[in-house]
Amino acid sequence: MSGGKMLRQFHFWVLAALATVLLSGCGSDYLVLNPKGPVAETQYNLIVISVILCAVIIVPVLAITAFIVYRYRDTPKNKAPYKPDWAHSTTLEVIWWGIPVIIIAILGYFTVRDTYVLKESPNQEVKPITIQVTALDWKWMFTYPEQNVATVNYLEIPAGVPVRFQVSAEAPMNSFWVPELGGQIYAMSGMATELYLQADEPGEFQGFSANFSGEGFAHMQFKVVAKPQNEFDQWVQQVKGTAPAMTKQDYEELKKPGLTENKMYSAFPEGLFEEIVQKYSHGHDMHHVMDPVAPAAQTGEKKEETSHETHQMSDMSNMPGMDHSGMKH
Repeated sequence: MSGGKMLRQFHFWVLAALATVLLSGCGSDYLVLNPKGPVAETQYNLIVISVILCAVIIVPVLAITAFIVYRYRDTPKNKAPYKPDWAHSTTLEVIWWGIPVIIIAILGYFTVRDTYVLKESPNQEVKPITIQVTALDWKWMFTYPEQNVATVNYLEIPAGVPVRFQVSAEAPMNSFWVPELGGQIYAMSGMATELYLQADEPGEFQGFSANFSGEGFAHMQFKVVAKPQNEFDQWVQQVKGTAPAMTKQDYEELKKPGLTENKMYSAFPEGLFEEIVQKYSHGHDMHHVMDPVAPAAQTGEKKEETSHETHQMSDMSNMPGMDHSGMKH
């Protein structure tokens, strides 16, 4: 067998193996590409748009590179034109600068549009349920302020209902992520970040910690179960009737570094999440972040609140040491 034929066969098997590896990631186990809610669907569409726009640049560049390598190969029979004095082409400059600029502008438009859309509830006609998420070492605690129940490493939500997550941490910075329902958001001590998610249909989903936080990081997983509203209500009543109430001592034990099994509590100390956030907030007013009242209900208070916050921020700017570098995590 000639050397050229052996080389071609080698290239074939390498490409076949590469294709097998790449295609193996297209199954349903690749959670990001298996959206189960409107937020995840929007983000999935943005991923597809980004890939297509990137391919518009990458595919022609790779094709032109392969053509140039073949067309101008160093062989005695190659008759490709040789132009050592060629220096500039306005047409080519417009093409290889203009196309990327247009693509970046298009990608920027879709990214900005979806970023602002996803800041709001995915269904404005349905009242969202509020769930407070606290990242601990190395476990997740979920408190339901409206239902007054709490869980650890287990999250139950009503299907078809937007969920407003308020996310914080009493531990190193972490990241809350349910890939099939939407993107991740950081959990940071001293502040409450906000994320809207929704499951379209009943089902079970896997939640993860997406930010390294120490020895038990790999085990910071939790199950998410979406049920019809009536079954969710039944679950709440079941927890209230069978699970113990969480005490301050229970929470002190929970926040110690270590792993734990799923837990449920029929009640939890009032204001626990707010206390966790304010413990590291250095006096910042967190009311506007943690108030579960819908924005529409606050219309009458908007002017007064804005004036109060502006005055407060003015006072804080004059305080020594009040900058981002002084925040404790």
